[in-house]
Amino acid sequence: MNIYAVILAAGKGTRMKSRLYKVMHPVCGKTMIEHVVDAVEELSPHQLFVVVGHGAEAVTLKLGDRVRYARQDEQLGTAHAVWMCQDVLGDREGVTLVLNGDTPLVQGETLRQLLAYHREREAAATVLTAIVDDPTGYGRIVRDENGNVRRIVEEKDATLGQKKVCEISTGIFCFDNRKLFEAIPLVSNENAQGEYYLPDVLAILQEQGCLISAYAADNPDEGAGVNDRIQLAQLEQKMRKRINERHMKNGVTIIDPASTYIDADVAIGTDTVIYPGSYLSGHTRIGEGCAIGPHAHVLGSVIENRVQVSSSTVVGSRIPEGAIVGPYAYIGGEGDQTSPQAVSRQWLGDTLSPDAALTGGRC
Repeated sequence: MNIYAVILAAGKGTRMKSRLYKVMHPVCGKTMIEHVVDAVEELSPHQLFVVVGHGAEAVTLKLGDRVRYARQDEQLGTAHAVWMCQDVLGDREGVTLVLNGDTPLVQGETLRQLLAYHREREAAATVLTAIVDDPTGYGRIVRDENGNVRRIVEEKDATLGQKKVCEISTGIFCFDNRKLFEAIPLVSNENAQGEYYLPDVLAILQEQGCLISAYAADNPDEGAGVNDRIQLAQLEQKMRKRINERHMKNGVTIIDPASTYIDADVAIGTDTVIYPGSYLSGHTRIGEGCAIGPHAHVLGSVIENRVQVSSSTVVGSRIPEGAIVGPYAYIGGEGDQTSPQAVSRQWLGDTLSPDAALTGGRC
């Protein structure tokens, strides 16, 4: 069965109070929209759309031809945003995954499990839900007597009783593609916001006798979105914890994870030790048996095996095997060497001599 995906990324994000388009704000060195696209690409979808509006140019420059684009010039709600893909997807057979571009913690494996559950139940739609202690601000899941989803009620439209429900929608859905696009024109905007809500499609399908199912995520953080700088910082902290734990499981020693900052695209070899106060950013590659820190900043660089970098900054450079950098050195490469392509070239190129690599430091 064909898999399609639509990522909604057209909102202004006014509460961010920023000139930067909301989904372009970075989380652990990578924009939110890139995190979401990375997760969806693990499913190898037949077509992947990003719905853009405000700040469209920034998104298209960042993602390039990795995705297709649909434009939502008027912000009339999430159902309206999905409808912008109707010309291409409207008559296709298959399953369509819909998710938001400001949920950087979502993981490909969770999306895969959601798709599998959707197919197993032979549902018309399946919503990814989460059980949380404080559901404020999220759509509540309303179930029928059989436990199937009847509808999702947004916070502003919920009754006092519905607001007490702790099962929430993550805003991530699977739909039978044809049923989705047949139902969207039936969605009404008679609500507090005057918008066309995508969750209302579930109620329409349910009224038509279709099965609406729900799959609860193991980690409720995966559906968490970003509306302001406070939430951005909270998700950054959770992402950093996830990244640090991944490296430690792969054989890296991190002395103090709380004071260690590692970006999403950094690779680190086994038996390397990261000391407190270190920041590893960009497309950095660190070899095996290294000692990084304390208080080291390595940006877009290649650090070969058994290198020591102490209280120093390394930017866009390649440090050869066995070298000692610092303390208090600054090593800067020429030009922009922080892209993955540039780092790959450094990794595969000729090894620099210690004198060339350690200009400004000590051996």
